[in-house]
This record gives sequence, structure tokens and C-alpha cells, in this order.
Amino acid sequence: MNKKLHIKKGDLVYVNTGEYKGQQGKVLEVLIKKDRAIVEGVNMVSKHSKPNAKHPQGGIIKMEAPIHISNLMLIDPTSGKPTRIGRRLNEKGKLVRYSKKSGEEIK
Repeated sequence: MNKKLHIKKGDLVYVNTGEYKGQQGKVLEVLIKKDRAIVEGVNMVSKHSKPNAKHPQGGIIKMEAPIHISNLMLIDPTSGKPTRIGRRLNEKGKLVRYSKKSGEEIK
């Protein structure tokens, strides 16, 4: 079964609850099976790392941890405010996401 989420990679989202409430960020990755998304600059954790090619020194690295998608809202492309998402058929008969606030189609 193909699960449909209201958020996709590359979307600008608003965090509506939790420690990072009020912050905005771009979605870097969506983990569909776990209903989570990794958002740029949100839910930062410290990870201890051994020296490797990317980090020759090793040490403690700050990185984003996944956040549940129920805590995220898409930013309306017209108003710049958080909005709910609906789905409808466009003129070409394709199912597209749209903003419930402005009615604007989301690319």
C-alpha cells in the first residue's frame, strides 16, 4: 500500500508543537514507514562519531533527528503562514495538493 503524506521532500514547513515550536525549515528527507521527516535546523541532536572520511577528527557532531509529521504544517505559498493540506483533481485530472487557507495549488 502506498501511503500518502501531506509533506514532501523540499517543502517549507512550520513546527507547531514541541521543543522547536514556531520554527520553520526545509524538509530534507521523509521517512514514510515511520511517519517522520528530517527538517533542516530542527530537532538537533549530538552524535558521537569515530573518525571517518567525512569527519577525519571524529568527535561530537550536531545533526538533525527525525520529527513526527503530525507536528509539522506546510507553509502557505501565498501568505507564508502555516496551513492544512487538501487533495483535489486539477484541470488535467491529476491529484494535486492545495492549501486549505488560500485554495492555492502547491507545486
